[in-house]
Amino acid sequence: MCVPVAVALGCTIPRLQQFEAACLLHDMGRAGLDPELFGKIWLWAKQQSIPTRPGEWRAAHPETVYGQESQAFMKQYHNELKKQGLSLTSSVKDHIEMRLGFARRLKKNLRPVKTHLRTLEIPWAPWMERIMLYYYYPEKLDKAPGWVHQLGEILMACEKLEAYSNHRRGQDYYARSEESFQAAFRYLRQLTRQHIVSQEVFRTICRLTREGCFTTILRQARGGRLSSTEQRFLSSVAA
Repeated sequence: MCVPVAVALGCTIPRLQQFEAACLLHDMGRAGLDPELFGKIWLWAKQQSIPTRPGEWRAAHPETVYGQESQAFMKQYHNELKKQGLSLTSSVKDHIEMRLGFARRLKKNLRPVKTHLRTLEIPWAPWMERIMLYYYYPEKLDKAPGWVHQLGEILMACEKLEAYSNHRRGQDYYARSEESFQAAFRYLRQLTRQHIVSQEVFRTICRLTREGCFTTILRQARGGRLSSTEQRFLSSVAA
């Protein structure tokens, strides 16, 4: 989904290859995820209105040292987690790290992949990792060139569009039971209002959606079929 958006916005071919590799690898920080355990931890946190992203955690707990958000979470809530049947085993700690320590976990899991990419003649560049982290660590792109920031926005927006449309993933990752294209685009509009995704990126995604560029992927997200109502929505979605 990210590639046609990047092409429409003028991304050049050599850079596009690196961008596609980064998009395909963006969730490596969750390698080894147990959906049931992950959902149990973060559904509980959501129900308690506990911040679940590093920046949100630091905003609520400014005393937390940057990069130590998962440790602070475990220190503060270990008793409450235990009451939920979530004693701080190595597996539970690892699944907490998948959100509040995502940057650290991504870096660790990318090390062997970077070596393999060289054999495919895809040069690794630091910006690739930074755009993977944009959702959890937007500050890492504060001083990045405009084109890097735009690629980060594209990755986040397309990932959220697919995730908020995907029944299976919504249940596994986000403990949601209902997904809809309307909700997906509402969330993208929210990201534009927060200046996390630019209007240019959002308009391009809407246009490509209307043109049918994402229909096959979104049909797969829906388990293989789209209702006539869903098809009409996708063909008329407006920025």
